[in-house]
Amino acid sequence: MERTPLHLGSKLSNTGDSIFSTMSALARQHNALNLSQGFPDFDVSPKLIELVNKYMKKGFNQYAPMPGVIALREALSVKIKNLYNQEYCPIEEITITPGATQAIYCAISAIINEGDEAIIIDPAYDSYAPSIILNGGIPVHVELNASFEIDWPTLKSRISSKTKLLIINNPHNPTGACLNKSDLESLEKLCNETDIFILSDEVYEHISFEKKHESVLAYPELMQRSIAVFSFGKVFHATGWKLGYLVAPNYITKEIRKIYQFVSFSANTAIQYALADYIKNEEHYLCLNDFFKAKRDRFISGIKGSRFDAVSCQGTYFQLLNYNTISQEKDILFANNLVLKGIASIPISVFYKNKTDRHYLRFCFAKSDKLIDNATELLCTI
Repeated sequence: MERTPLHLGSKLSNTGDSIFSTMSALARQHNALNLSQGFPDFDVSPKLIELVNKYMKKGFNQYAPMPGVIALREALSVKIKNLYNQEYCPIEEITITPGATQAIYCAISAIINEGDEAIIIDPAYDSYAPSIILNGGIPVHVELNASFEIDWPTLKSRISSKTKLLIINNPHNPTGACLNKSDLESLEKLCNETDIFILSDEVYEHISFEKKHESVLAYPELMQRSIAVFSFGKVFHATGWKLGYLVAPNYITKEIRKIYQFVSFSANTAIQYALADYIKNEEHYLCLNDFFKAKRDRFISGIKGSRFDAVSCQGTYFQLLNYNTISQEKDILFANNLVLKGIASIPISVFYKNKTDRHYLRFCFAKSDKLIDNATELLCTI
C-alpha cells in the first residue's frame, strides 16, 4: 500500500550521514584498507574481558545506579587525584555515561538554552554543532591557525554577551595537536574576563606523546566552570562498549544528571564493575603513550618514501597527511579516489563549518602492525 508522508520538519535539515559512516561504507564496498574510522583493530585485554565475564556470571546484569556504579566512580576519583592533584567527589561530581558522545550531548543540553551561543574550534568533532542546534543554541565557529593552534585574541573577539559555552578538544581530533600549559593559562585568563562555561573533550587523555596532557581538571580556576569528558572505549580499545564519563562541579553535575536520566538513565553494569577493578592498576592506561607512539612512528617511517607530507602528531591516534605535491583536488574527491586505490581515510574539510580545504587527510594508526605496513606501502605508490 502506498503511504502519503506527513510533513515532518527537520531539526537538522543540513545533516546527513556522518563522514565516518560514509568512508567506512566505501571501504567495505571497495575492499579497501580502512584507516578512516577511529577504532582499534586489535583485541581488548584478556584480563578485562575476564573481569566483565566474571561480573556477568555473578549476576550484575540489571540497571546500574543512574550516575554509575559507585566503585567505578571512587576508582576514577582516585585516578584524577593521582594524575591532576585535584579532589572530585565520586558521589556528586563524577557520572558514568554510555559513551563520551552522549556525555557531550547531555553537558551541552545542561548549559545551552534557546539563543545561547557556543564557540566551537574548527576543525571539530562532528557531534558538537548538532548538539548545540538541537538545544536551540547557535554554534560560533573559530578556526585553528595554519599550525593547528588556537589564536586566543581571535577567539576572544568572537565572545559576545550571548556566549555561554566554549568547547575545547585536547588532544585534538582530527589534527593530533595538543594544548600546552600556556594555552590553559590563556584559557584561565579568558575565563576570568568573561562569564562562560568550558566543555573539555579529553577522550584521548592518555595518548599525548611529546607533551604532558594538560587537563582543565588540573587548573583550580577552570575547575569551577568546566565539564571534562572522557572515554573508556578509547583508553581500553573497546569503542563498541560505548562507555564514558564526565567530571564537573556539583552545581553543574546536578543539571546534567537531570537530563541524563531521561536520555539513557544508566550505562552497562557488568562493564562498570570490571573497569572499577581494572583501572586500579595504573599500568593499564599509563602505558598507552608508548604503545601508540610506536604505532605512530611506524606509520611515519612507512610513508617516508611517499609524496605525502606528515603533520606532527602530538597526541590521539590520528595522523594528518598533506597531498599538495600529489594533487590539487578537493580533499573529499581525493579521499574518494584513494578508496578506489585501496585505502580509506577522512578528508579534513568536513570538520570545518566553512569547509576549509588545505588538502589534508586523516589516517587512524590504531591498527595492527600488519595493517599499518600494508597501508603505508600502498601510500608510497600514490
